Amino acid sequence: MKLDTFFPYRLAVVAEAFSRQLVAVYGRAYGLSREEWRLLFLLEDAGALDSMQLSRRTSLDKVQVSRAASRLEAKGLITREILGSDRRLRSYAITPMGMTLFGRAFHEVGARADEILAAMPPDDRAALERGISALDRAIAKVTQPESGHGARFPRPGRDV
Repeated sequence: MKLDTFFPYRLAVVAEAFSRQLVAVYGRAYGLSREEWRLLFLLEDAGALDSMQLSRRTSLDKVQVSRAASRLEAKGLITREILGSDRRLRSYAITPMGMTLFGRAFHEVGARADEILAAMPPDDRAALERGISALDRAIAKVTQPESGHGARFPRPGRDV
């Protein structure tokens, strides 16, 4: 089998390369890890989420969420509080300082993403957008009977 023609491999490699370009922006300029960026991204969009909501909306496992949240809390970018008697269930919220930092970082990350995508011919970029949407719908269609819900990932338009 040739890896360079195996779609899952190609998709993973290209997605990782694109992601590394964005990590270079928020990591170098803002000192955020990929996991911290994803949590801030989700919290900026929602304002606040509990542990269960976070686990459904991100590809991060519980340990990754917990470690990233600890670092973000130490930096003053989010708050965490225990919900009720179940000490495992927590509420996460972005702070005003977190909103400010995320806004600056998002602007720069968006500019880098746009720079890369602008290097594509417009027809190819439109085809890519349609393809990503079609793949997302196909995943939801195939996984829906198994899990009772569709894909967990954010819709196209905002890269996590």
